[in-house]
Amino acid sequence: MSNERTTHGIDLETLEGFAEHASEQPDAVQLGLGASATYEGTCAHSLAKIDSYELGGETIARETREYTLPYGGWKEVLDAGGWIGATDRMEPVEVALSALAACINVGISINAVANGVDIEQLQTRVRTDFDPAVLFGLEELKESDSVFENVTAEIEIDGEDLDKDLVDEWARRAPVYTLVSLAQDVDMTINTPVEVAGDD
Repeated sequence: MSNERTTHGIDLETLEGFAEHASEQPDAVQLGLGASATYEGTCAHSLAKIDSYELGGETIARETREYTLPYGGWKEVLDAGGWIGATDRMEPVEVALSALAACINVGISINAVANGVDIEQLQTRVRTDFDPAVLFGLEELKESDSVFENVTAEIEIDGEDLDKDLVDEWARRAPVYTLVSLAQDVDMTINTPVEVAGDD
């Protein structure tokens, strides 16, 4: 017999308790997230790693969370640019777009469950037009605002009592949506093994 308090893989009573806990003790649910990428000796090729994270100030690490992602580019573009033995790899921009699409689904599905809305089908497609001129040094860095144009997210959703405005709000609650759509300050630190002459 199925539990009527379980839907879409979530125990509703536990979710409600978690939300209440988060409201009463927000510091306990703050997350510290990170990733690293190591250059592999071929331009544009890096091996990215995701492992530990922090929850409420505590570091959580386990082998089952150690993921590696081989990043690169598009074979045809790399061939045209002179890469030797170019092969297809996951391209970081496309992975970022896939993360945005998946996270929009997260925002919609979690909030739908929390509001008692049953979703029967959900798919999000994200696309953009990308100009690599800044990447290749053909345009000044100040032109970075022109790198992406026509960023779109198309959401196909089916279920009962769906309100388009509410679904739009839920989608915009997705953390990756916030990361890519709002200005974020990235504190860049450059570490080198030796001091550059003249820096003392």
